[in-house]
Amino acid sequence: MSNFSEHKNNTLLDSQPDDYSLSAEEVSEYLLTNPDFFTKHPEVTEKLVIPHTQKGSVSLVEIQGELLRKKTRQLNYKLNQLVTIAKQNEKIYRVYTDLNVQLLRCKSVAEVQYTLEDVLQERLQLSCAVIKSFKGPHAIPELQQRLFTEKRFQSETFFFGRLSQHERQLLFGDQAAESVALMLLGDNKDLGILAIGSADASHFTPDMDTLLLQQLQQVLNIILPPMMGY
Repeated sequence: MSNFSEHKNNTLLDSQPDDYSLSAEEVSEYLLTNPDFFTKHPEVTEKLVIPHTQKGSVSLVEIQGELLRKKTRQLNYKLNQLVTIAKQNEKIYRVYTDLNVQLLRCKSVAEVQYTLEDVLQERLQLSCAVIKSFKGPHAIPELQQRLFTEKRFQSETFFFGRLSQHERQLLFGDQAAESVALMLLGDNKDLGILAIGSADASHFTPDMDTLLLQQLQQVLNIILPPMMGY
């Protein structure tokens, strides 16, 4: 099709009077119809000179080469970003896998609390991790439980983002928690809350994936009830 189009265009051009002048639109249309023109006529490419705001006059080959180099740099940058993200995700996956195995070996709520703190704070550099129960001597007061869960867990058993100063104090005390990940515990959502805090305000965001935390939630929902007397 391109050969026919080129032949047709050449015939039309040959049939024009000697003083016929091609318009810019006609030249542009011809080149778009025959994108391999410069491949078939490399000598034309070498003679073309195109104004450049920074380099003066440069050839089409130079411009194409620079565009290709720029595109290559952009692709390499994106590739490096993907590799970095993949390595980070692999590290996080291994941490949570090890954490779940360690939790299954715990014999008490105190051991669970210590394990969560040890793994999440030491290996993921999070600032705090605490289990706040809904029953027992250290439980969150019932009224505050209801107000908090109605506000932060309207339709999900997870919350990611930032809390008010009062909410941070309720869950974390004086520990740094500029952004948080919260999960309701218990098959009936009646055990308590696992609260994880970060000193980085942008670490936990509402669009975060919950796959690994769902697995952690399932493990805690299995081991905690008998430890807490449910």
